[in-house]
Amino acid sequence: MAESWDGNHDPGSPSEESYHLERLHIEPIYDAFICPLTKQVMQDPVTLENGMTFERESIEKWFKECRDSGRKPVCPLTHRDLKSTELNPSIALRNTIEEWNARNEAAQIDMARRSLSMGSAEGDIMQALKFVQHLCQKSRTNKHVIRNAGLIPMIVDMLKTSSRRVRCKALETLLVVVEDDDDNKEVMAEGDNVRTIVKFLSNEQSKEREAAISLLYELSKSKNLCGKIGSVNGAILILVGMASSKSENLVAVEKAENTLENLEKCEINVKQMAENGRLQPLLTLLLEGSSDTKLSMAVFLGELVLNNDVKVLVARTIGSSLISIMRHGDMSSREAALKSLNQISSDESSAKILIEAGILPPLVKDLFFVGANQLPMKLKEVSATILANIVNTGYDFDSVPVGSEHQTLVSEDIVHNFLHLISNTGPAIECKLLQVLFGLTSSPTTVFNVVSAIKSSAATISLVQFIEAPQKDLRVASIKLLRNLSPHMGQELARCLRGTSGQLGSLIKVISENTGITEEQAAAVGLLADLPERDRGLTRQMLDEGAFQLAISRIVSIRHGETRGNRFVTPYLEGLVKVLSRITFVLNDEPNAVSLCREQNVAALFIELLQTNGLDNVQMVSAMALENLSQESKNLTKLPEIPKPGFCVSIFPCLTKPPVITGLCKVHRGTCSLRDTFCLLEGQAVDKLVALLDHTNEKVVEASLAAVCTLLDDGVDIEQGVHELCEAEGIKPILLVLLEKRTETLRRRAVWAVERLLRSEDISFEVSGDPNVSTALVDAFQHGDYRTRQIAERALKHVDRIPNFSGVFPNTG
Repeated sequence: MAESWDGNHDPGSPSEESYHLERLHIEPIYDAFICPLTKQVMQDPVTLENGMTFERESIEKWFKECRDSGRKPVCPLTHRDLKSTELNPSIALRNTIEEWNARNEAAQIDMARRSLSMGSAEGDIMQALKFVQHLCQKSRTNKHVIRNAGLIPMIVDMLKTSSRRVRCKALETLLVVVEDDDDNKEVMAEGDNVRTIVKFLSNEQSKEREAAISLLYELSKSKNLCGKIGSVNGAILILVGMASSKSENLVAVEKAENTLENLEKCEINVKQMAENGRLQPLLTLLLEGSSDTKLSMAVFLGELVLNNDVKVLVARTIGSSLISIMRHGDMSSREAALKSLNQISSDESSAKILIEAGILPPLVKDLFFVGANQLPMKLKEVSATILANIVNTGYDFDSVPVGSEHQTLVSEDIVHNFLHLISNTGPAIECKLLQVLFGLTSSPTTVFNVVSAIKSSAATISLVQFIEAPQKDLRVASIKLLRNLSPHMGQELARCLRGTSGQLGSLIKVISENTGITEEQAAAVGLLADLPERDRGLTRQMLDEGAFQLAISRIVSIRHGETRGNRFVTPYLEGLVKVLSRITFVLNDEPNAVSLCREQNVAALFIELLQTNGLDNVQMVSAMALENLSQESKNLTKLPEIPKPGFCVSIFPCLTKPPVITGLCKVHRGTCSLRDTFCLLEGQAVDKLVALLDHTNEKVVEASLAAVCTLLDDGVDIEQGVHELCEAEGIKPILLVLLEKRTETLRRRAVWAVERLLRSEDISFEVSGDPNVSTALVDAFQHGDYRTRQIAERALKHVDRIPNFSGVFPNTG
């Protein structure tokens, strides 16, 4: 009698006694069923001439060995010669064996059914699963037997057991059961069986995970199951992760990849893959699918959120196809293409690919075209958005033709069309077109063309009016554009803002919003900062609107760390400082400006800002403002009143002694203070300005030197000014500025300062021995402009390089 389920005894298996008791109901194996050569039950028994019966395959192999060795054929049992090797089928025996097999397998299947339950011992379950595998591997028809016996759901239930060995064996068994059998795969699709298998893909145990992916791969060969697998939440994401894993078993990676390829048969799966970063299948369908499929994929692509690397892949793969659809497709296709292009154009690299693929001409045509086949306004907004994305790449748009007459984006008539649309469409598209102009004015190669077109179309007022737009996006786009225009259209913008429409107040309101520091605020303050600083009317209006008090408050807040910092802090602070500096340009004829500077101690604030290391523009503007304030010190210093002489003095003038007045400013010869007269000496600013004379930025050096030179200017005591510079160790840095000749402006200013310094005999004596200074002055005398040559000539006379002829010729005046 057989001692195992499949004829192979496993002496080490658990619960051997229970197996023995179960096997008592199985018919014994008769000796006649056993092949003498293989010792296995025969499947195709054949008989020799001597009556001996063997398995056909085994006896044929025996005869072949005899022939190959040159021996006569003999019976493998009797070893007697055979006259014939003819094999006679034992049909009756074969039928008997088949009937015996059927009865035994039926009994074994019944035993397996009883063993495949949660209450069975682990060994019983493992033996039952091995039997099912053996049975299915013996014959494909047995797979139908297993299905009809209802064993598939029972095996699936074994996936929920606590035994890892049983779970792994159950997965392996299910693979054998469903392999190349669509009917069994359909049974597997019932209920949540697929979901149960997918759960194993996240299992930490690699053997179970590998068994599960092998089973899932086999199931995915059925098109009907592809949708079922894809519908399991997270299945495709897990598979995508496995397929791209560098730590996963290579076999599992390959099976995951193959499973995904099978799942691509279902369009909804392709969309899920795209959502999870596997975009190539969607792109392939978009290129090669039917018209309906292409449209469906394009619509879905337009709704995806893509990372920048993927955008580049999409642009390279289907950019040209999408552009072609823009040109020739019906309205629904054009809409889908535009939305997809909107997605991928937001990355600089992918946008450049689209430019080279020819996106600009159809994009511009769609925006401007009016007629039967024109885009509806909502799609024109998408076109404008794509164009806004593209112009932010910094591409050379002056070289890309977009019109039938080879116009470019910055050709005058194209910009005029943009301006016309901005004035005659809704807020959404107006905002996008303002962003287009912002992008074009952000490039130094195209800004002048746009400025010229705006001036020729007299559109400045229209653009400025958007500052008051209730829609924040529209207002921000307008302010950013005007910020770019302000260095080139300062007078025009200032003239518009001086009007009574309230745009200036709106800008100041934006700057004053207490919401951290936004891009809008940085742009608004930058716009005001770049307007002509000597426009008294604008400064007066800003004074009335409280712009300068606001600037002071925000500067102090940032300096004290009370304002939250972000990437806009630096441009915001630079703009505030420059806005505040405007007030120092009108001190001479604006008493209110002087009063404000005194009340807010503005001079002290600018001196403090000189030490804002790393912010060159802040230091430069602060030095310029201090120059203006110091120039005004001459007018604000209170000169002492000289007491009238007494009676005796009037009779005897020889008795006159000049009165001694203490506490006076040595340079301004009067009563000074930092707050009231903006005196640099009283503010101890000279040292700080001198320290900036060796700055790496020549603009900072120019502004600092200009401020220092106010101590040597006409109307002050130049000798005392020189003395103060000596005390601050400022002589050598000024001479070094002259020697370096970094810019023509610096040389001109340095020559002027050195000439003033050389009026001191001590300094001229010391400098006369320095050939480098003399050479620099000679160079300025020879190559400078008319004014510089005059000053250099006077300086050279101080060091006796040019003789002074003033006493040689008689005074004829």
